[in-house]
Amino acid sequence: MVSDLKIRTAVVDDVALILQFVQGLADYEKLGHKVVATEDKLRQSLFGDNPSAEVLIAETDRPLGFALFHHNYSTFRASPGIFLEDLFVLPESRGLGVGRALLARLASVCLERGCERLDWVVLDWNEPAIEFYYSLGAKSLDDWCTFRLSDKALQNFAVSGGADDW
Repeated sequence: MVSDLKIRTAVVDDVALILQFVQGLADYEKLGHKVVATEDKLRQSLFGDNPSAEVLIAETDRPLGFALFHHNYSTFRASPGIFLEDLFVLPESRGLGVGRALLARLASVCLERGCERLDWVVLDWNEPAIEFYYSLGAKSLDDWCTFRLSDKALQNFAVSGGADDW
């Protein structure tokens, strides 16, 4: 356990650090080649006029990890929730309670904001993370499938509405 661990809200001066964490997570997930984020894009999307997400930073005398999250909404509950987009702890700091502290702070944010759930996804091969999440009391939603439209498929669908003959 890290005794002098602090969890704080990221500020615009953290953009370069956030990008380093994003790249570290992508490399761990073997997806480093897919990162197109830049400091400018992060600055605008996280700290611009209409922020899309928020970031928590875990640190001692140096940064150890981050959690990037945004709000979602449950129609069945008629209440907001929080979706954890990314959680990353530096490899040398894993197993010291950093991830647990980030998630605990995020759970507190949920309650402070009247959110009724905290959701996230994890790659099916990431057994250490899955076991960690189970140890927190999290449940796997095995009856749900994640779908995504992005890149060219998103553009094509937006333009055509999915029909070639419109």
